[in-house]
Amino acid sequence: MRLRMVAVAAAASLLALTACGGGDAEDGPATLRMTIWSSSPDHLALLNGIADEYRKSHPDVTAITFDSLPLENYTTTLTTQLAGGNAPDLAWVLESSAPDFVRSGALVPLEDTLRAASDYDYDDLQPSTTKLWTADDHLYAYPFSTSPFGVFVNTDLVKKAGQRTPAELIKAGTWTWDAAFALGSAVQSKAGKAGLVVRDFDYKTWDNLATVWGGWGAEAWSADGKTCGFDKPEMVAAMTALHEAIFTAKALPGPGTAPDFFAGDAAMTITQISRASLLKDQTFGWDLVPLPAGPAGEYSVIGQAGIGVLKKSAHVDAATDFLAFLTDPANSTKLARFFPPPRKSQLNTETLAAGNPLLEPEQLQAVVIDGIDSGTVKPSHVGSAEIGQQVRSALDPLWKPGADVRAVLGSVCAAIAPLLKQ
Repeated sequence: MRLRMVAVAAAASLLALTACGGGDAEDGPATLRMTIWSSSPDHLALLNGIADEYRKSHPDVTAITFDSLPLENYTTTLTTQLAGGNAPDLAWVLESSAPDFVRSGALVPLEDTLRAASDYDYDDLQPSTTKLWTADDHLYAYPFSTSPFGVFVNTDLVKKAGQRTPAELIKAGTWTWDAAFALGSAVQSKAGKAGLVVRDFDYKTWDNLATVWGGWGAEAWSADGKTCGFDKPEMVAAMTALHEAIFTAKALPGPGTAPDFFAGDAAMTITQISRASLLKDQTFGWDLVPLPAGPAGEYSVIGQAGIGVLKKSAHVDAATDFLAFLTDPANSTKLARFFPPPRKSQLNTETLAAGNPLLEPEQLQAVVIDGIDSGTVKPSHVGSAEIGQQVRSALDPLWKPGADVRAVLGSVCAAIAPLLKQ
């Protein structure tokens, strides 16, 4: 209950910003802080390198720091900072929270500064990537990462279990969820390792399951956001298949276990290409393939993140100018090493391969470029913090043997239906 109250209060603080002015501008040198949800040494080295380059030509900015917050409670922590008068200057924003941040007035419009920046080429931004971050013709966050989910495969474990690899199944036209679950089950029983891991799900981050239920054509809610989709036949079928894969076939690890694919503890994991850097020192054979097809056919799911400037920043102009530098064509190419860029000119195998030397051009084309072209962004909604807490709580009874899948999903809709209509 306390978590829910914190989430609701934090979300309310965002809405309160609409009626409030910006932060009080400070005289003198600026110190900028940007919140992020990564603590990866590689990510931080890249960001700090770009910040150091910026400061060489901007002596009025004395420091730029990157504040790593845990992903699980990132948005709640960020909005609590806003409510407590400790707003960062810039922030990564999750796609699930985009409607709240974009519509609340918490963020500064960016388009004028970006268009005016030297050699920025604002029109190179692909409209499909900026849609979630735009309202009333204003861009409120730069979509620095538009990253489809794929399946990393430990081919050594698959072969040890005497199974065909996903690449072989793709060639045969049989890379489906049925095949993926069967493969995961075989690895668990024959090789003694976990089969398939939905990374960062951990029976908590429920929206990562969109990478699974999308194969059945299921959705958390309707396109207009007003109607719950958890009790629809497509979702019931998807979650029934997932439940059986977890508790009957043992194709996925159950609650309370956290095998790490990148340490060689699982045959497959669903995640994004930014994780590929974790494989640079691994000795096992691996591959990257698209998500399996489901009863609804082939599909792609995209995780998207934006960078916005907080209206409550004490240095709005400096923060917006730094964002323009951070996301210009040259630095966008650097960020593409981990985060697929929104620039039309850079969504090609040459640019992506230059930043992702561990991945083959064919993998980048099939998973990233084709995925962006046809993908659906993970669920997002106004009031995402409260809705997310309700979904997570209502889904808890599902994660045990013998659960009544249909009844549990019905309880999800009962919990969130009033919130969807607000």
